[in-house]
Amino acid sequence: MQIKTFGLVLLCLDGAAFAQRPPLPPLPAPQSLPAPGPATSAPYAPQAILPGGVVVPLYPAGSPFLKADRVREAEQYNMSQVVPGRIASIVNIHNPSIEFHPVERGINTGAVVILAAGGGHNTLNVGSESADFVPFFYNYGVNTVILRNRLRKDGYIAEKDAVHDALQAVRLVRAYAKEWNLDPKKIGIMGFSAGAELAAPAAVLFEEFDKQHSDATDPLAGITSRPDFAGIIYPGPSPFARNRTAPAIPRNVPPAFVMCAGSGDRIHAIWAMEYYSAMLAVGVPNIELHLYGNGRHPGDPQPDGTRMSGGLTDRSGMPFGTWQIRFIDWFRDLGFLQKPGVETKASKDIDLYLTQPLPRPYGAPPPAAPKP
Repeated sequence: MQIKTFGLVLLCLDGAAFAQRPPLPPLPAPQSLPAPGPATSAPYAPQAILPGGVVVPLYPAGSPFLKADRVREAEQYNMSQVVPGRIASIVNIHNPSIEFHPVERGINTGAVVILAAGGGHNTLNVGSESADFVPFFYNYGVNTVILRNRLRKDGYIAEKDAVHDALQAVRLVRAYAKEWNLDPKKIGIMGFSAGAELAAPAAVLFEEFDKQHSDATDPLAGITSRPDFAGIIYPGPSPFARNRTAPAIPRNVPPAFVMCAGSGDRIHAIWAMEYYSAMLAVGVPNIELHLYGNGRHPGDPQPDGTRMSGGLTDRSGMPFGTWQIRFIDWFRDLGFLQKPGVETKASKDIDLYLTQPLPRPYGAPPPAAPKP
């Protein structure tokens, strides 16, 4: 009884001392918060999303691909309401750009991933589908580029203007390969949702784009826009969607990693399978498809009342949240994590593929035997 009483006295004394403790000083404000640049009489100068980013506009001032009446408008940032300094998304992009983030020379593979965020062509979700991937890929010696492309919401045609931005980004990165210590044969693009609607066309329309932009006055003329690989992540419709006229598949089409949730994201899964099936039908080497039984599209409601997250998030431990490790497995298997200058398995397999005839269409009868 005495021990219990003594303990109660100590507890009371401790509570009294706590009540008499002076209040803590107010927390300081967060530092180094990013903000859009000012609108001036010159074309808008895009600001780095992450510290240290090297930002390069896709087109020179006065380019016919830019809207002269809007190119001076500042971008608009949607900041996270919880994480200070985190840019969740960007809109009002009229001077599209790339933002380069290198890795240390000692771990550099020379590979670079151009990140095309989603957002339904209404916004660009650069937080979860671009910025978060910079440190992730850094760990594997892979450089990154954040693409800021033009949006349908801002008056552009996604299938034309945004795809043009993606292809221009590939050849602009390739043009700076020497300055940025990149291997020009390890430049690829990864698109998420609406961003995959840029990555997929970029993987098959590069030949036409290069022909259209071969004029001697083009400073990038002669530099190919062909990506060396494509990541197509929970995609929107590709050029092979059933309501579209499918383009010819170039024989040197790059390998692709395709990923989506299954029945929980049925429409996007169908679009993923359409791209994969088109590649499979002509025997393209090194295409890989992952469909996860448990998962939904980012932003979709879940049974517990929350919404499915996107990008690199763990997704409550479900296998769908580990897709990025499967991508690294695929990437390593194709030789992209070797030192710069070492020919990749992906490149060797494409060279071999070019020497072989196209496979017979599925279900087609074998060719008739020659008559004696």
